[in-house]
Amino acid sequence: MKFGIGQSPKRVEDFRLLTGNGRFTDDIQLAGALFAATVRSPYGHARIASIDTSDAKAVPGVVAVYTHADIAHYGVIPCLVPFSGKVTTPHAMLTGDKARFVGDGIAFVVAETREAARAGADAVIVDYDELPAVTTIADAIAPGATKVWDDAPSNDLFAFPLGDGDAATAAIGAAAHVTRLRIVQNRVAPTSMEVRAAVGDYSEADGFTLDFGGQGVASARKMVAGIMGVGPDKVRIRCGDVGGGFGMKAFLYPEYLLVLHAARDLGRPVKWTGERGDAFQSDTHGRAMVSDAAIGFDADGLITALQVETWSDLGAYQSQFGPAIQTVAGGRILGGVYRIPVIHNLVHGIMTNTTPVDAYRGAGRPEAAYIVERLVEAAARELGIGVDEIRRKNLLRPDELPHANGLGLTFDIGNFPAVLDKALSNADWAGFPERKSAAARKGLRYGRGIAYYVEIAGGGSTEEFADIRVGTDGIVEAAVGTQSNGQGHETAYAQVLADRLGLPMESIRIVQGDTDRLEEGNGTGGSRSLAWGGGAVIEAGDDMVKRGIELAKADLDVADVDYAEGVFGARGTNRTVSLAELAAKHPGGLDGRATYKPESPRPTFPNGCHVAEVEIDPATGTTKVVRYSLVDDFGVLMNPMLVEGQIHGGVAQGLGQVLLEDIVYGDGAQLLTGSFMDYGVPRADDMPPVIGFATLGTPSPTNPLGVKGCGEAGTIGAMPSIMNAIIDALDGTQLEMPATIEKVWRICRSLDVAEAAE
Repeated sequence: MKFGIGQSPKRVEDFRLLTGNGRFTDDIQLAGALFAATVRSPYGHARIASIDTSDAKAVPGVVAVYTHADIAHYGVIPCLVPFSGKVTTPHAMLTGDKARFVGDGIAFVVAETREAARAGADAVIVDYDELPAVTTIADAIAPGATKVWDDAPSNDLFAFPLGDGDAATAAIGAAAHVTRLRIVQNRVAPTSMEVRAAVGDYSEADGFTLDFGGQGVASARKMVAGIMGVGPDKVRIRCGDVGGGFGMKAFLYPEYLLVLHAARDLGRPVKWTGERGDAFQSDTHGRAMVSDAAIGFDADGLITALQVETWSDLGAYQSQFGPAIQTVAGGRILGGVYRIPVIHNLVHGIMTNTTPVDAYRGAGRPEAAYIVERLVEAAARELGIGVDEIRRKNLLRPDELPHANGLGLTFDIGNFPAVLDKALSNADWAGFPERKSAAARKGLRYGRGIAYYVEIAGGGSTEEFADIRVGTDGIVEAAVGTQSNGQGHETAYAQVLADRLGLPMESIRIVQGDTDRLEEGNGTGGSRSLAWGGGAVIEAGDDMVKRGIELAKADLDVADVDYAEGVFGARGTNRTVSLAELAAKHPGGLDGRATYKPESPRPTFPNGCHVAEVEIDPATGTTKVVRYSLVDDFGVLMNPMLVEGQIHGGVAQGLGQVLLEDIVYGDGAQLLTGSFMDYGVPRADDMPPVIGFATLGTPSPTNPLGVKGCGEAGTIGAMPSIMNAIIDALDGTQLEMPATIEKVWRICRSLDVAEAAE
C-alpha cells in the first residue's frame, strides 16, 4: 500500500513545526501566569550559613521567594537505580544544608514578569562558607579527599563487577600479546535546541497540572504524585512538542516540582523557562569516565580476554539513572560482538562536586564501544595486523549465534562479517592509499578508522501501551505511551497503523504526552519506541478490528464479516459498513486499549560498521572528517528516511564529542564552559560533506515489526571511528577526546621534529 512499512513519506509533523505552529512548553501562556527564576550556587562546595530574602521580596513585581525551609516537607527526587547502600544522596527541590555543585538550587523566586523574577533572584543574599571541592575523579578518590556527602565512607560509592575477574586476570597473564590503554571519555553537555521549561497549575478540584518538555509523562506522573504527597489521580502531566531530549529530558528536575508548589501556594499558574546558563549548570551531563583497559590475543591474533576497570563520575547527586549507565546499560555490552572467551568489567561510581551525570545519547553503549574499538585498533597496530583483518578474525559468525557474552546478554541474530565487508566496500577501502598519497602531496596528514559497534536497544521495559479511538469521520486516533523529542514518532506510528489497518496515513492521528488521555506508558529512551510502542499500536489496531467485526455482525445481521481497508463486509455478499459508519452508530464501541507485553521481553541488538577518513593540517592542527560511510543492521526499516535522519544526528553528536565538546571545571569546581562562548558544538561545516548510509538488516525476532532501535547508533559508531582515524593520521599516537586543534597541532609538531631528527 502507499506509505506502508519500508517507505519514506514526508514527516506528518513537519508542516506544523516548520510553519511555526509547534507547541513547545514556553509557548504556553496561561491567564494570570507568574514567572520564576532559580537562584543557583556560585560555589562548587559550600555550607549554607544563612539566606536573606528580604531584599528580593522588596523587588517590584516579586510575589514570593522560596527556600528549602518552604519545601522540606515534600519528598526528594529519587535515584531509581541506587547501587550503593552507603549513602542515598537525596536531591531535594532546593538544597538546605550545602551546595554541592555550581548550579545547585538555593532559592526559587516567583514574580509578575520574567525580568522581575531575575531581578529578585539577583537580590537574594546567601551567606556561604566555602569548602574544599573535588572536581575530578582523581581528586575524589585521592587519600584524604573531601567527601561530597559527609555520611558516606568515601566518594567511591560502589564497585559493580560483571564477568569473571579471576579468569580474565589469568587469561590476560597467559596471552601471547596484551594491549593496554588508559582511556578518558570527556564530560559533555547534551545542549538540546530547546532549553528545559515547565508550567505548573493547581486547582482544588483537579489537583496539579504540569506541562514540561520531557521523554514520557506516565512515569513522571507517578513520581510527581509521590514527591508532592498526593494520589496519581490528582496529577496531570502534559508534554507538547519537544526540541531534543537525548536522554537528558527523561528525568525530573527540581523546577518541575517547584512550579507546582508555587502554583498551589499562590493560586496562580507559574512558568519557569531555563536559560542556556541554567542548562550548562543543571541539566545532567554525559560520559565523564576513565578506564584502564587490557585486551589479550593468542599467537594467531584471536582475542583471548578483555579486562576493564572504570571510574564513572556520577557528579554531586546520584541522578535518576546515573548509577546504571556505565554498569547495566553500557557495562553488559562491553566487548561488542567479538568472540571473547572471558570478559571482566568493574565499574566504580564516584561522587564529585559537579553537575550530576546521567544518560546521554547511547547511555553507556557509546562508552563501551569506544573502549573496545580503541583497544582493537591499537592492538592491530602493535601486532602488525590490518585493522580490518583483526576484526574479521574475531567477529562472531552467524553460525555462532545465539551467543552469550559472559556479561548477562545473549546476542540473538545478525551477520557481522557481512556487514563489515559491505562497509569496507562502500568506503572504498582499497582506494585509501591513493587518497592518503594525494593528501601528503598537499602537506596534509590523512588517516582512516573503523568502528564495529553493537548496542542494547529497547531493554529495561517489560510492556508498552496504546489506546485507540475512532471518530465519526473515520479518523483513527491512537494515543501512545512514548514521547517524540523530534524523532518523527507521529509519522512512524501512523505508518505502522496505516499498514495494519489498510488505511491511508491521512486517516491516522497519533497523540502523545497527556496522562488524561493515556495514563500508562514507559516513555522514550534507549531506542525502544518502535519495538515496544509499535507492538502496542499493532495490538490496539487488531483489537479495534475485532470489535468492529462483532458490531458489524449485529448491524448486518450475518454470522461472518471480513475487514479490509476500513470496510467491514458480510462474507459472500456485497453488504458493507464502513469504519466511520460503525463509529457513528456505536459511539465508543470501537475504542480500546492494548498492552504489549511479550512472553519473553528481550532487547534488540542493532549493530553496524562505521568507517571514517580524516585530513589534518599539521600547520594549524585543524582536523576535517572528509569521508564517512556506514552500514547498519537495524532489522526492518519502518521508514528509511527517518532512520537516516537519526543516523545523521547521531554522527553529529559523536563527532562533536571527538573534536570539540568538553565540559571543564576549574579550581573550586568552577564551571569554565558554561556558555556557547566556551563550549564547542559541531556546526554544519564540521560535518563530512556526505554520510554514506546503507543497511544490511536481519529482522529482530523480539517484536512483531522485526525492527531494531536506531536513535543512538550514529553516536555509538562515530566516536571510535573518527578518533581511530585521527590516531591513524598521527602515526598511531594515542590521544583523548576532544582532539582539539591545539592538541593535534602539538602532536604534529612533535612528529615533525622526530621525523626531522631521523
